[in-house]
Parts: sequence; structure tokens; C-alpha cells
Amino acid sequence: MSDFYQTGVVTTLHRLGQRRIEELEDELVRFSRQSLMALVLPALYSEFETPAMGRILEELKKVPYLRQIVLTLGAANAEQFADAKSQLSGVHKNARIIWNDGERLQRLFRLLEENQLAAGPAGKGRACWIAYGYVLASGQARVIGLHDCDIVNYHRELLARLLYPVSNPNLDFEFCKGFYARFTTKLHGRVTRLFVTPFVRTLEQIFGYSPFLVYFDSFRYPLAGEFAMHAELARVNRIPADWGLEVGVLAEIYRNCALKRICQVDLIENYEHKHQALSGDDPQKGLMRMSVDIAKTMFRMLAAEGAVFSDGVLRTVQTKYVRTAEDTVTRYYADAMINGLEFDRHEEEVAVQAFARAVALAAEEILHDPLGVPLIPNWNRVVAALPDFFNQLELAVEEDNA
Repeated sequence: MSDFYQTGVVTTLHRLGQRRIEELEDELVRFSRQSLMALVLPALYSEFETPAMGRILEELKKVPYLRQIVLTLGAANAEQFADAKSQLSGVHKNARIIWNDGERLQRLFRLLEENQLAAGPAGKGRACWIAYGYVLASGQARVIGLHDCDIVNYHRELLARLLYPVSNPNLDFEFCKGFYARFTTKLHGRVTRLFVTPFVRTLEQIFGYSPFLVYFDSFRYPLAGEFAMHAELARVNRIPADWGLEVGVLAEIYRNCALKRICQVDLIENYEHKHQALSGDDPQKGLMRMSVDIAKTMFRMLAAEGAVFSDGVLRTVQTKYVRTAEDTVTRYYADAMINGLEFDRHEEEVAVQAFARAVALAAEEILHDPLGVPLIPNWNRVVAALPDFFNQLELAVEEDNA
């Protein structure tokens, strides 16, 4: 059974008991009369070849309250796009696929670049951003939810709990972040457990009190790929194009939304998705690439809050992180033991050392290039520069889906 403790400055909505999914969906159907809801699904074509995607699509067929589904597809040729479109066709009467590799979308990406509005390289950040643009262009939803497409044990209750806080007119939330436990016979979620949380707490200790760090440390699973927001936030938020997407989204929400309008919700009893390799020797792959991008994003957000970095300070951050993370390993060892879970302490320590190298690599990049790759512009800026862009985007997507 979940606890009911409120931690930090972000409201936490817990999972208490077992509420019937039909009750939750009945309420969402009522809410949908005023708060039209869209679901964005970022996916690679390779995910259509997995059992996880099949399960997700079958579950979504049962959802009665969505106004539209927008699947933003990457790494797909024409044949694969056609197959994905076929698989999605029976899921919802108003489902569209954004074919990011198709010529129509590529033309729009080139148009943005020509007007100094580059949307960055292909990846999850750009895919989500263009999907938000299509939802805004179509004008069919006031609330946008997003979740990944690799959830092995997906159930539509996850989506209902994610959208409920933002769509309920009696609650004043504009943004909702999902969280959950991740374990099988052992603990998972290494980047969150062993990197993000110890890293944030290291920054708090070295740089002192920071409202942004207190806010960030309030999230139980900051790297969760599930969140919902009012459509207007999707209009004003910028998005990182790299693997710092989830961290960057939280930073933009901090800038654009009052804390009392932000919440996190316990989505599911246990969450299982594909596990990425650590790739400790290659910072361009796996969890190493993710952790480097996250560290760079955090450093740049702190700099924007007024923090001053030097080579000595960043070395101290690396050293302090290792000590904090090692203490964290001890805590999780005890947690695993009382629950009868497997725990490879050597493997955990190896991960900490790899993440320490990620901090060092991020620090080097910050000193060399404090600004880094610009965030993808928000949609207000795009429309101000290209007033007809929404019409072009909507037309491109509709023609691809015809």
C-alpha cells in the first residue's frame, strides 16, 4: 500500500487502495465535455515490432474519453510508416501519425532552419515538440498527455490517472508528472536512483539553497516519460533536443507555471519497460549518453539561476557526487534486503563510477560551451515568425495520413 506523505514543494497524489478503472473513466468522460484531451505517443518504428506496442494499442481501444491520438513516428521508411498507420487505424477514430522522416515533415523542418528556428536533430525531443504543434494547430484539445511506447505491462489505468489531475475542473493543476516503482527480482531505474537524485542533492549541498533544486528534488521519478499538461503550456514551453528531455521539461514548467499548479501522481503498481545498457565506456550510447545530457541540462539550468561555475567547483561536484551516490547504494542495499530482492553491489558501484565520468564530461562541455545547443523554440515564437506554419503542419500531417 502506498504512503500518503507529501514531500517537497510539489503536490503528490498517491495510489491508495484499488479504485475501479470504470469509475475513473466515467469521471474523465464527464470532464472531457469541457477539457478535450489528446494523447501524444512518441515512438520509433522498431517499437511496433514489440509485444509492448501491441498491448498499448489494444488497451487504448478501450479508452472512451480521448478526443485525439497523435503518434509521432521516428526511424521509419515509407513501408514502415504505412505499416504503423495500418496498426493504428483501428485504435481511435481520430488517430494520426506524424511521419517525421517523410518528405512533407522534412520540408517543414528545413523551413524552420532557414528562419533560424531550428528544431534540432531527430530524436524524442523534436518528435514530441512537433506533435504538440500539431495538437495546437488542430485546436481539438485543451489537455495533452504523453507516455512512452515501450511499457511492457501497460494498462489504460496509467493514462486515466495521468490525465485526471489536469482535466478535473475542480482541481487547479496545469501540469502532472507520473511516478511509479520499478522493480522485478531486483531494483531498476539506475539513472534516477544512482545518478539524478544524488546529483541534485550534491548540487544543493555545494551551491546552497536553490528554489529550483528544491523543486526538482520534490519529484519522485523525474525521468518518468509520462506527463500531462494544459495545451497552453505546450505552446510556451521550450524543449531540449537531446536526452535531457524530461529534465528540460521540468525546468520549463518551473519557469512557466506556479508551483501550486504542479503535481505528481502514482500511476501504476509496478512499471516495466525496456532496459538500456550502461555503456560506461562510450558516452555516445545508452545510459552514459543520457546521464551526460542530463548533467549538462542541470548545470545550464543552475547557471540560468545565477550559479557561477569554475574548474575547481566542478571538480568538487564530481567528488561530492561519488560520496553521495555511494551512500545511496548503501540505502538501496538495505531496501533490497528487507524485500528479498537481488542486489549486486559491485554492479551498482560500477554504475556510480560511470555516472561520475558523465559528470566530468558534462563539466568539460559546460566550461567549453556554457550555452550549448539551443533549446527548440516555443510555439509562440514559431508562429510569430511564420504565421502560416500551423496551417502547413496540419496540412502535411493530413496528407500523409490520407
